[in-house]
Amino acid sequence: MAQLTQMEIANWLAIYVGVGLCCALAVSLSVAVLIGQLVQERAWRQIHDVRGAALFLPRTWWRWQKLYLLSTPVTLCIVAWFAATLRWS
Repeated sequence: MAQLTQMEIANWLAIYVGVGLCCALAVSLSVAVLIGQLVQERAWRQIHDVRGAALFLPRTWWRWQKLYLLSTPVTLCIVAWFAATLRWS
């Protein structure tokens, strides 16, 4: 197995940092949109009993997961474009 050159190591590190930044941005935006939706709908008013409170958290988690997963194609495109701009030799 061949060893990686310094340039390849730097490129892979840059890609990992880029992916981390894109994911952090996606998380923060999905949380902001979720909070906006919850405030707009006043979702906490639907909690009238223990069952409603117990179901509020899973529903909120599922809504956040859907919002976050919608960012996957955008993140993949950004990272692929960034990786294509790097010099590998």
